[in-house]
Amino acid sequence: MADLARTPNQIGNLIRRARKKRGLSQSQLGELAGLRQETISLIETGNPAAKLETILAVLTALDLEFRIVPRSKGTAAELEDIF
Repeated sequence: MADLARTPNQIGNLIRRARKKRGLSQSQLGELAGLRQETISLIETGNPAAKLETILAVLTALDLEFRIVPRSKGTAAELEDIF
């Protein structure tokens, strides 16, 4: 099942989990993505000012992709249970 993210915090949590699953530190991920460790930290904490280009660079470094699909109709509580 694919992970679902609708907020900057949820995106950050998914990126953090993917980074840790691969055994990478924030600094190592930053090097792979061509970014500073501080930028990775801001993304993982859900900073809403992160540029899409920056998030895409992080996803590429983690061998992940961004997809746009029709929004599911689950309740807010059901969606929060995913995270």
